[in-house]
Amino acid sequence: MENQGGWTELKVTSDIAGFDTVCAVMSMLDSRLQIEDYSDLDELMLDGVYGDLIDEDVKNADKAHASASIYVPDEKPLFEYVSYLRERFSSLGIDAKIDTVGVCEEDWAENWKKYYHKMTVGNVVIVPAWEEYTPKGGEASLYIDPGMAFGTGEHETTRLVIELMQRYAPTEIGTGEGGRMLDLGCGSGILAIAASKLGFRECFAYDVDPVAVRVAKENVERNGVTNVNVGVSDLAAAVDRTEKYSLITANIVADIIIKAAPEFGGLLAEDGVLIVSGIIDERLDDVLSVLSGFGLCTSEILHDNGWCAASLKLK
Repeated sequence: MENQGGWTELKVTSDIAGFDTVCAVMSMLDSRLQIEDYSDLDELMLDGVYGDLIDEDVKNADKAHASASIYVPDEKPLFEYVSYLRERFSSLGIDAKIDTVGVCEEDWAENWKKYYHKMTVGNVVIVPAWEEYTPKGGEASLYIDPGMAFGTGEHETTRLVIELMQRYAPTEIGTGEGGRMLDLGCGSGILAIAASKLGFRECFAYDVDPVAVRVAKENVERNGVTNVNVGVSDLAAAVDRTEKYSLITANIVADIIIKAAPEFGGLLAEDGVLIVSGIIDERLDDVLSVLSGFGLCTSEILHDNGWCAASLKLK
């Protein structure tokens, strides 16, 4: 691959059992995967296939693990890619090793900030935590430092959810007159904070990753939103169920949305809305079909650069 600005190899290694899922998640970032998988080599050599032509180093390679790589151009926020993978693998229960070849973690953990700028999605303005901004009338401003968690607002999936959220928010921003909001797989906490700023009465944000929960709590405090509650939960396992939710968001990988599908109907208020994202276009029908089987009817679908988000209501 040629790129005047240069590339960084983002390499993920896992055991063979979870490797197909690793490749599926990575293909959501870039379908052009470079694979290193020698698990079938012994069988091929036993069958006499190319045995004499295989280098000794390859013959002795680790056959219990496999690796997949993508190449991230320098103008893209590498941090966001790594955080996305960490969160998705954590949600899927996959023990995967993530390496950035050509740059050390200390470098990209700081240097990514030069790619993170103020951005506007409808009436929501997302501002890097280290910058200042004076919101205009009718705007809801969020100050986000994603730390080591996914969610700066730059990724298409996050933007799509925030766009859809505004369809179902109270008319007057910040009134607190909306119902309860639940975010599963909260990452940096950006969606729950946005919901609070848009006027939802009480917001709950959960993530299976304790690091993401810590980062989300810091962002909640930074934004001064006292009605956002953050906690650790494997999907809906630890969710507050004292009252149903007017809005549920799940910006997570397609397979996890499908896994959580039986829970949504019982958590959603009668007139509530579910927004799902983190879905590549090719998996949308799979997700909507499963959700339909649990009593959820699709209201609207948005697409952006191969990703999609959908809003659904109870039938």
